[in-house]
Amino acid sequence: MRTTLRAAAVGTALVGLSLTPGIAQATPGGPGVTGTILAQWTEGGRDYVLREITIPAGQATGWHYHDGTLFAYVKQGTLSHFDSDCASDGVYKKGSFLKEPAGADHVHIGQNRGTNDVVLDVLYVLPHGAPLSEDAPAPGCDLP
Repeated sequence: MRTTLRAAAVGTALVGLSLTPGIAQATPGGPGVTGTILAQWTEGGRDYVLREITIPAGQATGWHYHDGTLFAYVKQGTLSHFDSDCASDGVYKKGSFLKEPAGADHVHIGQNRGTNDVVLDVLYVLPHGAPLSEDAPAPGCDLP
């Protein structure tokens, strides 16, 4: 827990720095959804990746889950977040923080239902070597 909190604090402090820049290798979701890695490091068997994600108006991340915990800050716009029951588990406006728990039992999607881009700064805390996200099938509701 202490290491996770320290990693979140370090990640927050690194926002805007480009220690290891580059475009993320995979970007699930709709057209124009992008992710840029701002920094990454490995410590104690965990990979820490600080990434900026942009979700254009009307687009979504695609259904997915993570093998580790994510901590996100909404830098711009409003993110609508839904769980695998297709229920809203939060609407996060600019300046909000959210936490996504690890595991295939935490499938979710993030949508931009607004008219401006959503920009997120996200700290991934993953088991070493794990992908940033794992695609998941749509659960069968009206969400994309």
